[in-house]
Amino acid sequence: MKFGLENMRTICAALDHPERAFRSVIVAGTNGKGSVTAMTSAALAAAGVRSARYTSPHLERLEERFVIAEHEVATRDLEEAAGTVQQVVEKLVHDSTLASLPTFFECATAIGFELFRRAAVEVAVVEVGLGGRLDATNVLTPVAAAITSIDLDHQELLGETLASIAREKAGVIKPGIPVVRGPMADEAADVIAQVCRDRNARLVDASRHALTLTPALEGAHQRTNAAVAVCLLNELRGLGIPMSDAAIHAGVTRVTWPGRLEHFTWHSADVLIDAAHNPAGARALARYLDDQGWRGVAMVLGLMRDKDATAMLDPLLPYAATVVCTTPPSPRALPASDLAALAATMAPRGVSISSIDDPAAALAAASQAAARIVAAGSIFLIGPLRGILR
Repeated sequence: MKFGLENMRTICAALDHPERAFRSVIVAGTNGKGSVTAMTSAALAAAGVRSARYTSPHLERLEERFVIAEHEVATRDLEEAAGTVQQVVEKLVHDSTLASLPTFFECATAIGFELFRRAAVEVAVVEVGLGGRLDATNVLTPVAAAITSIDLDHQELLGETLASIAREKAGVIKPGIPVVRGPMADEAADVIAQVCRDRNARLVDASRHALTLTPALEGAHQRTNAAVAVCLLNELRGLGIPMSDAAIHAGVTRVTWPGRLEHFTWHSADVLIDAAHNPAGARALARYLDDQGWRGVAMVLGLMRDKDATAMLDPLLPYAATVVCTTPPSPRALPASDLAALAATMAPRGVSISSIDDPAAALAAASQAAARIVAAGSIFLIGPLRGILR
């Protein structure tokens, strides 16, 4: 992981600027940015716009990150675009034009831009990877932007306060563009508003607009995300991009976004998976479990080492009768035994806590413990589990 735009600017220039071949919309935020990206892209496609979306990380396959006209790119097309980027990067490294090797995310982002150019995409909706100001996606000059939410996450990179995190995410705001924001604490909202004033960017507060649609994606938080997407789509309509009310309705009510409050039946158990990978996500999942009356469930939990495990366990443990801690397949993963030790100090009396490193074995153990299973935590856990459940 590396912050900075120098590599991306150099790579894009060497590729003859694929990022300039289409109009772009950039979506930043702590949580909800993937959902907003998916809804916005789906509505554009429903409106007859040749649209694309770029999201990260993927659950099971790299192709998931690159969606054109609501279809994942073909593997062959991905390989060809990746080959082009590889050749360019190798030459830049050989010539010492690049000071350091680009990261995986920088390469993936360049590949996305190249894919979209080759496919003659008209509008691409691009999800920020991390932060905003120095994220690889921020080489774009978008026609509009959204900042979905601001909460504590990645503090070691973005700062310890909501204001500092907001300042980093506000880096996507370009002069004169419309900016839609979701609900957030005043401390963060004030920063976004100030940056918009400084850059003469018109700010739209999505929380002031009532949502009359019922989102396809489950959870109260998705109504908030849908409101951001609807406001963003209305702004795009104002910029001359074709957008009917029917297309907006389709984008919100028909979109699919896997791994987010997604239900499966597996070995006669009801299984809910959710990529709640930070404290705000864990709180949203807890609200959903409360709304659905899901208590006494078997939970499969796996987190990254850099997350606030205490703040994530606190809202979830009251809904569990059994907790099986596991280790997501990532070098950044928190070991299952460490998570289990922490959970044991926090869990209500009578809750069973165990540690099973292998996620597949953890899921199997949970299926023996309860008829309802909730698997949550890192996206790097949800991806492999989803593969098993599918």
